[in-house]
Amino acid sequence: MEHTYQYAWIIPFVPLPVTMSIGWGLLLVPTATKNLRRMWAFPSVSLLSIVMVFSADLSIQQINGSSIYQFLCSWTINNDFSLEFGHLIDPLTSIMSILITTVGIMVLIYSDNYMSHDQGYLRFFAYMSFSNTSMLGLVTSSNLIQIHIFWELVGMCSYLLIGFWFTRPIAANACQKAFVTNRVGDFGLLLGILGFYWITGSLEFRDLFEIFNNLIHNNGVNSLFATLCASLLFLGAVAKSAQFPLHVWLPDAMEGPTPISALIHAATMVAAGIFLVARLLPLFTVIPYIMNLISLLGIITVLLGATLALAQKDIKRSLAYSTMSQLGYIMLAPGIGSYRAALFHLITHAYSKALLFLGSGSIIHSMEPIVGYSPDKSQNMVLMGGLTKYVPITKTTFLLGTLSLCGIPPLACFWSKDEILNDSWLYSPIFAIIACSTAGLTAFYMFRMYLLTFEGHLHVRFQNYSGTKNSSFSSISIWGKEGPKPVNKNVLFSVMNNNQKVSLFSKKIYQIDGNIRNLMRSFSTHFDNKDTSMYPCESDNTMLFSLLVLVLFTLFVGSIGIPFDQVGMDLDILSKWLIPSINLLHQNSNYSVDWYEFVTNAIYSVSIAYFGIFIASLLYGSVYSSFQNLELINSFVKIGPKRLFLDRIINVIYNWSYNRGYIDIFYATFLTKGIRGLAELTHFFDRRVIDGITNGVGIASFFVGEGIKYVGGGRISSYLFVYLSYVSTFLLIYYLYFFNR
Repeated sequence: MEHTYQYAWIIPFVPLPVTMSIGWGLLLVPTATKNLRRMWAFPSVSLLSIVMVFSADLSIQQINGSSIYQFLCSWTINNDFSLEFGHLIDPLTSIMSILITTVGIMVLIYSDNYMSHDQGYLRFFAYMSFSNTSMLGLVTSSNLIQIHIFWELVGMCSYLLIGFWFTRPIAANACQKAFVTNRVGDFGLLLGILGFYWITGSLEFRDLFEIFNNLIHNNGVNSLFATLCASLLFLGAVAKSAQFPLHVWLPDAMEGPTPISALIHAATMVAAGIFLVARLLPLFTVIPYIMNLISLLGIITVLLGATLALAQKDIKRSLAYSTMSQLGYIMLAPGIGSYRAALFHLITHAYSKALLFLGSGSIIHSMEPIVGYSPDKSQNMVLMGGLTKYVPITKTTFLLGTLSLCGIPPLACFWSKDEILNDSWLYSPIFAIIACSTAGLTAFYMFRMYLLTFEGHLHVRFQNYSGTKNSSFSSISIWGKEGPKPVNKNVLFSVMNNNQKVSLFSKKIYQIDGNIRNLMRSFSTHFDNKDTSMYPCESDNTMLFSLLVLVLFTLFVGSIGIPFDQVGMDLDILSKWLIPSINLLHQNSNYSVDWYEFVTNAIYSVSIAYFGIFIASLLYGSVYSSFQNLELINSFVKIGPKRLFLDRIINVIYNWSYNRGYIDIFYATFLTKGIRGLAELTHFFDRRVIDGITNGVGIASFFVGEGIKYVGGGRISSYLFVYLSYVSTFLLIYYLYFFNR
């Protein structure tokens, strides 16, 4: 075992040869490398599989009772300063390594087909392998400096991956927005690291925790300064894990390819902030203000993310806001002292969200032959519907992922989310009410997404197409420059006007009274034309394989955290796994639960989830039922103050969600324009005042010199005249001042 731990330092570097080989190949033999580009998926998956096996072995040893292991080697020594690099193996490291490798393997297998016709295929796999290296290096780091190095590498990889299609201005802007937003958090992280080195004189986690705890207990450190440094460390996690108010980069990150969205939203970038909080939790627990701040920002993010997802039309953006809300749950848990529940939900959410994102990619592929190769159409849920009979496997996997995220038993997220909800009741009833209400919102917007995508009728009709009925389409990138062009430019779409949305939260719908049927007929022109030649099609087997494997995780991974202590087992698997870390936090590692209380609380939480599903089914079950329900509402409310009040409330909710809570507008108005105005004012001051003084002195010197040169003409009479003038003036002033006092 000790021998295995000593060689754990190779974990981050195993995927690196793929990136280096692709880079050198494109530099030295570009033609051969590009011709053999499809071969690079195999070494990418194989090397990451080796890391997965190694991580699984370490995890089994941790579950069987191994303690925390740390290996260090000195890198530089100067007087009293010593910088050491190494690796730290503990339950948190093994959990994160398993998540990164398993999700990463599924994403790489999926990407081989998804990106097969994209001209950036090689670049994509080089970026992905380097991203896995950076994240594995982050989770095995043994000190704060090492974490900061890999932290920046993860940020660089996210910049490259989000802006993968950099020729599209919107993608270029998205990666810049993510990069700049995360620079705010990274700067805070660096300042926090320097602050704690100043306080403790150490960067190693074990020494740092021990020294800082002793200083706190003995009042050997200024509490205000310590709180400030801890807040700066936490700022890095806020930006990386998209917590309020630095969450604005997350929905724009959807401009990258869908496999990238699945990777950075499930197991890498956004999980890095949660990992940092979990790693530094022994530091934060002795500072109550920081724990309160963590829980407060977590519960705000939970509610904000859920409300912003309510009216989104883009399927990937809706999932992005769902990620934001679920990360709020995971951040809330350590803030309220529930370390176990936080890591449990991190595990279950990672697999469920990876399944949903890869499922959305499969949906996008199925829509591409119909609506064209435009993200505005292929990702727009308003243009979907009725896909069940065309993509049954994708539909089933997406439904299971949706049910899991809604918290429906016995799927994975039910066990972890229910534990967080139960712990929140013990911490604060207000937080618990918000968390439970958000669980209902989660069920609503997730089933809204599912129903708009798969149920009802396809909301697009094709006419005047002269192709063959059995046209086949290979998987191509939406924005790739290679691959087949759209088959025929004469495809006509019969789609509802853009202002008339399917969503309930729409002003246009509520202005309809007696003409609902006419509008319904013009909108729900479904896909039943005899002459139609193109249908949505199921994804290829490699993409479906990843979905099916992730379904297995979604179904069964929740079992590792089920408390079996009352049915003959001492502890559940997760509690055994986390014993060393929980003991480090001085918490009770013997997690147990009263099954009667558990079932009672579960009934409440599941009832809330089913209520959200019921409301979504009522409103979005099909186009017909939606309009009938609106007609029912109209007939019930009729015309009058109640109708106007209902319209106003719904429009406020819709505008809040569709406009991202006006937070982006606030940043653009007060921060971007404010900083630009300050820069213009500073430029004006520099040009008119600073440069004006300098230039004024120069101009004054010029005029004085010009005047003096006429005085010095070489004539004695002129010199005497000037001299006598100065003397006469001086004597006159002297006489007037002294003799007339």
